[in-house]
Amino acid sequence: MQFTKMHGIGNDYVFVDCFAAAVADRSALAVRVSDRHFGIGSDGLIFIGPSAKADFLMDMYNADGSRSQMCGNGIRCVGKYVYDKGLTDQTVITVESGGEVKTLELFVKESKVRSVRVNMGQPIFEPGRIPVDAPGEDFVDEPVEVLGERYLVTALSMGNPHAVVFVEDVAGLDLPVIGPAFERHSLFPERVNTEFIEVIDERTLKMRVWERGSGETLACGTGACASVVAGVLNGLCEPRATVKLLGGDLEIAWDQEETGCVFMTGPAETVFTGEYFG
Repeated sequence: MQFTKMHGIGNDYVFVDCFAAAVADRSALAVRVSDRHFGIGSDGLIFIGPSAKADFLMDMYNADGSRSQMCGNGIRCVGKYVYDKGLTDQTVITVESGGEVKTLELFVKESKVRSVRVNMGQPIFEPGRIPVDAPGEDFVDEPVEVLGERYLVTALSMGNPHAVVFVEDVAGLDLPVIGPAFERHSLFPERVNTEFIEVIDERTLKMRVWERGSGETLACGTGACASVVAGVLNGLCEPRATVKLLGGDLEIAWDQEETGCVFMTGPAETVFTGEYFG
């Protein structure tokens, strides 16, 4: 199997072109490929193929083999992959993931995509659609008990479920302990990605993330989008802000006035290509 290893600010994935060949048992393959000791090593596996309603289809699996509806860093890499590999010559493309279609603007320098701006769509606040097992029209700044501690959580979906928690110091968190407890909390029937956010100022957020199915990663694009939206809802940041993650920065803008959509801009990098025999 031919593959390309790519990353978006450290959130790394293995990409496979499925236009030419089909791949069976993708979930089990994702587990093997993602293993950092016995596989290629990644946060997950992404297949790129044809779509009936967009230019391309992104089919994503986490490191534990679970399927994911959306990945902000992954979809930027898809944009770079299809342009750099000559699968398109367009700098505005559409990509289907989890049944939803996203529009990507590719920024090209010296015939290679360097960064990508993605229209991530409108955030979803209804608990039943996130999903969160809670009543009401939204789940904003709600108390949640985790491991005997009380946290104020804002939950929303950016195509996948997120729980955003604002804290004083993200560096001091014991994320390997707290993260799994949030991920598998009974409130979240499909598990949840959890963003822990330290507000630097109204235009700058510092973030650590525990992703469902992958653990702590260096970055999460949908999580960065969710964090700015949650920051605005809680009066903590502006609708346009820089999110500083362990792997780098993302620029997030929530267009509340016109489209209601969230836009994410950030880099995409190719690490290496190879052939997998596992």
